[in-house]
Amino acid sequence: MSQHTLTLLRFTYKKLKEKLTVSDSKKLFHEQFPYVIPGLYKKIVDEMLVELNLLNHQNEFTQDYLFCVGLTETFKELTKGYKPEIHLDPLFNSLCNSTNFEAKKIKEISQKSQMEFKDKSFKDILELLKEKSNSKHYPSRILNLGIYIIISNSQDLKGKSDSETNKIISDIFEQLNLPFNKADKDIGIYKNTISKMKQAKELIEELRLKDKTKK
Repeated sequence: MSQHTLTLLRFTYKKLKEKLTVSDSKKLFHEQFPYVIPGLYKKIVDEMLVELNLLNHQNEFTQDYLFCVGLTETFKELTKGYKPEIHLDPLFNSLCNSTNFEAKKIKEISQKSQMEFKDKSFKDILELLKEKSNSKHYPSRILNLGIYIIISNSQDLKGKSDSETNKIISDIFEQLNLPFNKADKDIGIYKNTISKMKQAKELIEELRLKDKTKK
């Protein structure tokens, strides 16, 4: 039996017997995803791995549809432009596997849930959110972003000002009995990260073209 197989077996055994530490999850992740992660995405991947590991330790946390939407869609958005693109599926799978989550199940729940909310007005979205609401929602960053993403896809929010949109989002969080202050901060950081990533990618492309011209 190879050393690689023995390592995976040891982690799998520990995974079944106790909660993995952040260090354990990182080791398991790199065992399952033995590729170089482009510098622009290293911090994103590391933060996601740590967050998922910590969530798995929370007794109040449940893997509901809002978490699934939040995880799949923020991963998709924050890894735009990742190359090689064929590494994205194994990257997501490794993040989930190394933190005790099932990637396939999360993707299925996310896809099904987004179809339920597709092309609905924000009022219909609110009613559906309340109907599906779980009083035991654990207010994580990923869950907050899941709600934000679902609301943002509402057709009648397009063209509204930021203040109008924020008011609607705030009202929805209040009606779901979830703290909006934390959600507002999470949403702000998420939008800022997307903006910075976009600027960084544009700069990298600009430098690449300049270098190509010199040659």
